[in-house]
Amino acid sequence: MEAKEGAFEESCQGSHCGCRESKVEPHQNDQSVKFKVRAAVTVRNKNREDFKETLMKHWDAFTDKIGRNVVLELISTEEDPTERVHYTEEFTVDSNFGLPGVITVTNKHQKEFFLESITIEGFACGPLHFPCNSWVQSNTDHPAKRIFFSNQPFLPNETPKGLRALRQQDLKDIRGNGNGVRKLSDRIYDFDVYNDLGNPDTGVDFARPTLGDIQAESRVEKPMPMYVPRDEQFEESKQKTFSAGRLRAVLHNLLPQLKASISAYNRDINSFADVDDLFKEGLLKLGLQDEAMKNLPLPKMVTKIQESSQGLLKYEPPKVVSRDKFAWLRDDEFARQALAGVNPVNIERITVFPPVSKLDPEIYGPQESALKEEHIASQLNGMTVQQALEENKLYTVDYHDIYLPFLDKINALDGRKSYATRTIFFLTPNGTLKPIAIELSLPHTAPCSQSKSVVTPPVDATSYWIWQLAKAHVCSNDAGVHQLVNHWLRTHACMEPFILAAHRQLSAMHPIFKLLDPHMRYTLEINALARQSLINADGVIESCFTPGRYCMEMSAVAYRSHWRFDKEGLPADLIRRGIAVPDPTQPHGLKLLIEDYPYASDGLLIWNAIENWILTYVNHYYPNSSLIHNDRELQCWYHESVYVGHADLSNEDWWPTLNTPDDLVSILTTIIWLASAQHAALNFGQYPYSGYVPNRPPLMRRLIPEENDPEFAAEIREVEKEIEKWNGDRRLRNRCGAGVLPYELLAPSSDPGVTCRGVPNSVSI
Repeated sequence: MEAKEGAFEESCQGSHCGCRESKVEPHQNDQSVKFKVRAAVTVRNKNREDFKETLMKHWDAFTDKIGRNVVLELISTEEDPTERVHYTEEFTVDSNFGLPGVITVTNKHQKEFFLESITIEGFACGPLHFPCNSWVQSNTDHPAKRIFFSNQPFLPNETPKGLRALRQQDLKDIRGNGNGVRKLSDRIYDFDVYNDLGNPDTGVDFARPTLGDIQAESRVEKPMPMYVPRDEQFEESKQKTFSAGRLRAVLHNLLPQLKASISAYNRDINSFADVDDLFKEGLLKLGLQDEAMKNLPLPKMVTKIQESSQGLLKYEPPKVVSRDKFAWLRDDEFARQALAGVNPVNIERITVFPPVSKLDPEIYGPQESALKEEHIASQLNGMTVQQALEENKLYTVDYHDIYLPFLDKINALDGRKSYATRTIFFLTPNGTLKPIAIELSLPHTAPCSQSKSVVTPPVDATSYWIWQLAKAHVCSNDAGVHQLVNHWLRTHACMEPFILAAHRQLSAMHPIFKLLDPHMRYTLEINALARQSLINADGVIESCFTPGRYCMEMSAVAYRSHWRFDKEGLPADLIRRGIAVPDPTQPHGLKLLIEDYPYASDGLLIWNAIENWILTYVNHYYPNSSLIHNDRELQCWYHESVYVGHADLSNEDWWPTLNTPDDLVSILTTIIWLASAQHAALNFGQYPYSGYVPNRPPLMRRLIPEENDPEFAAEIREVEKEIEKWNGDRRLRNRCGAGVLPYELLAPSSDPGVTCRGVPNSVSI
């Protein structure tokens, strides 16, 4: 919207009002001096308009000629407001007006506009800034005036008298009354449970257990948008960037399927070279562009995709293979990624060997591991297992307990197979980890069943590929836990209650709201988009990850059984995992037991910087504990975050108290760490590491074959039958006939002894 002459109509309100000089008669016996101040308003234009918006713009331009459509009201920090007076460009205020604390805005246009800021110039103290950064709706849709506070923060009990009622009114408006149907233009923040992931109305395959205390699911399907408060929705430029990125991500996930299913000439991915071609050539040069365009369910975007398909259908090689295309196959890289990959937050020190499950043995079988000292003894550089434990040399990435309860259901799904994995690492003298054993567990079905097996580093060709397949299953477990627990649950989902409560309970002028505000931006929108397209029934996560329809159940179980807010801060998490021990002589009060742990060492630098800044900030506003106790907004924010936002866990005794400035520093540091650095560590490595699917296969279709595996052996038996048939065919004279030896050198099976037939697994004689 253009700010033309006459486009803005402003008013002031207060015991000493600011007004347009030509319209105001001075009060009798008024000896105060009047002076002028000017309001500079910044409004952001939209980059794109649809037909309706264009029509409304022309209508607004017409009405601007005959009237004024945006009303600004300047309100003094003093009490006893007087009559509102409208003016065009300047306020005239009394010398004892005080300082403006609030500006209210009324939009008489037909459509919303985005108000970035208002600056008032002319006061002796210098310019006064009102950061708005909000959509202002037409008063035909939202008749109430919008309230914008200056950038001067106030604790609740320090609020100037003239602003107290408006402070409460603004919070009341944001909370809403819980009634009615939400409109996309609303800015109401309220709690609800995630009951919108499944959609049983479209079929039984789309039914999912609800994740809250409710009895039914409520789904909003695309293209209908999910409700989030208007100011939480992406700006247009971010929406375009997100949409393009999401499209590229969808196409990237479809590349193997497209190549395997829609090409008439090459229906399978037969080798790693085929995977590499997807990055070197892209679909365009592989001749699959037309097939992709016909098969993608994006009819409105086909033309645009075709126009820019060179960019959309071509992907740079992920960094994990850009320097060494076979690095991902090596054990050292497999171990390195546990410390410096996309999911570096699950490695933990082993204090008891063999490890023991915490699952109920009556349901899930013996808690004892199949791992024995003889499996790892030769890999410990001459140490005994006890010595390795005492010298902090043994570490694990353990996904046994999170996967095992779901394996029966997962492995019953078509084309999905998984183990519950444990990986044992040895810390070498050069500070790197070496994988020395992988335990693969399946559900315990009978007392004598072989539900657990151990794979150790290879000694021959057969054991080499079994070891590689075991590592692939570990990486698949890791990919699932990374996305479902560490990324989605611990940063996206668990942040949301603190954000909702902050908007509902902390005034925009509260110093803690101002501190948190940049760390809350867009989280509600990205979470809503995730519920609609990523974590929903048959969405990207269910389609691409081994747990399938049980993905969000696994996430919910992890929340109830493992998530603790008091352990989500970096130092507490490192201590919990046994990776660090308290040491007051160290810079961060911790000693890392794996010194070269990039996520931890870099993270502690950032954690310390965040904590120091928050300590200074909090101590400025809360020099003593009584201010913490008496800050009703602050206490309501934390109480609502815990007892409403995290209601399932609200009665746990591990929740931190909020009684002192130090308590507040700890809580805020954890929240800001999770929203910023922790999310960055778990999010931005996804393409560099997971973009090359063999490095982190999200979906496994087969268990590791054994020599006597029926499904592995069935095809071999068919081969043997075919060879026997050929050897009995008298037309094949090089195989069959009088005095002709049948060709059995490649007949797969053999009786004991030298039989001139049988194909062994390896070069062993």
